[in-house]
Amino acid sequence: MIGTIIGAIVIGLIVGVLARLVMPGKQNIGVIVTVVLGALGSFLGTWVSYKLGYSNQNGGFKIIPFLVGIIFAIVLIAGYLGLVGRRTATKR
Repeated sequence: MIGTIIGAIVIGLIVGVLARLVMPGKQNIGVIVTVVLGALGSFLGTWVSYKLGYSNQNGGFKIIPFLVGIIFAIVLIAGYLGLVGRRTATKR
């Protein structure tokens, strides 16, 4: 159980950081938000990949769900930045 949670945090961090590297411009978000959005993107990417029929017959590293997870994390980070950017712009 603890190993699964730690694994999700580590994968979330990796996916979140890779998503932020792919995105253009500077993203002004913290590490915790990066991990949470990366983990959520990774979960959604894996879930959607398997719902669309992906199956890893050979075992090992699952590259397709990983890449789809990065795409979902990019969308989540962009959505988060859009919401936070609007909120901070209206406070001025």
